[in-house]
Amino acid sequence: MAVSSFTDANFAAEVLQAPETVLVDVWAEWCGPCRLMAPLMDWAAGEYGSRLKVGKLEADGNPASRDTYRIQGLPTLILFKGGQEVARHEGAMAQPQLKAFLDAHL
Repeated sequence: MAVSSFTDANFAAEVLQAPETVLVDVWAEWCGPCRLMAPLMDWAAGEYGSRLKVGKLEADGNPASRDTYRIQGLPTLILFKGGQEVARHEGAMAQPQLKAFLDAHL
């Protein structure tokens, strides 16, 4: 599975109305820890396959979504199920922590 690209324009359709659980990685180009998380998003998309939709939302270019979900720090990972936020983690993490975060909610 590929990592999706979320925007203000497609957020409702791609995230809130998705039938599967969705992991949103809110990031910015200038954010060093965000770049460290990028390979883990590819890993999660491959590891969880059809059980999890993985996508990235660039914070600076999508202020409506960023502000709606009160993003304070980057990166921020948000898990959505049935259009509702069920979990959030702010800051970078290693693969074992990401796996534990996802496994706790899938």
